[in-house]
Amino acid sequence: MTKIIAFSNQKGGVGKTTTCVNLATYLAAFGKKVLLIDLDPQGNATTGVGVEKTKDTKTFYDVIVEECGIKDVIVDTQIVNLHVLPSNVDLAGAEIDLVQMENREKILKSNIGEIKNNYDYILMDCPPSLGLITVNALTATDSVIIPIQCEFYALEGLSQLMNTIKLIKQYYNPNIEIEGVALTMKDNRSNLVNQVAEEIQNFFGSKVYDTIIPRNVRLAEAPSHGLPIYLYDSKCTGGIAYQDLAQEFLKRNNDKGTLMSKYKLYKGELLDE
Repeated sequence: MTKIIAFSNQKGGVGKTTTCVNLATYLAAFGKKVLLIDLDPQGNATTGVGVEKTKDTKTFYDVIVEECGIKDVIVDTQIVNLHVLPSNVDLAGAEIDLVQMENREKILKSNIGEIKNNYDYILMDCPPSLGLITVNALTATDSVIIPIQCEFYALEGLSQLMNTIKLIKQYYNPNIEIEGVALTMKDNRSNLVNQVAEEIQNFFGSKVYDTIIPRNVRLAEAPSHGLPIYLYDSKCTGGIAYQDLAQEFLKRNNDKGTLMSKYKLYKGELLDE
């Protein structure tokens, strides 16, 4: 049965896209059929899996204005088992178009229904805001993963996100749940990190993943090569952490798989490590 997961945090720079892209890739590497939906007009998730974005790239915006169906927007990637619904700057106009539409909060949900059975997991990278695109994602999703940076302002604005999820649950999606909270960008040189992590764990309890993603240079470099960390440098601390997170995610979902080698996973030519 397909599971749909939204990655959301309106605070930018918390590792949301990095977590979405790399978890999607590792799930594909574990043999799962995965669709990555890029709902951020910046399109970083799109380029992060090596898909070029141009002015002619079809996005969720084209589905909204009914220029094409969702099946025509989804494209293959060079990663086995992974497809992507791309994004580009045109998606920024979707907020204006959605305002005028009937059932505007459920446009994405109705379209996902056409293709969801083709995948084991559908992961949605939400924009760093709580506008109508994010509301569409939260209405369509089964659960939410919240990436939170291990820094002092980590909980800033988090109450607003939790309130939005509460309202979505009340009015549009009664089944929405918090899938998990991923602590990201941990800098072990900072004494404040452990205090922040403890505060987040006190707030979310068992929803916080045991795996913590470190601040890592190789993680920052990978997107510029159009590669997720498993394909760019699987042996770095960031690569190991995201593999552990994927395994923890699968375990929590009573799912399992065998990790294929990155040379079988990738259809292109890999960089030498």
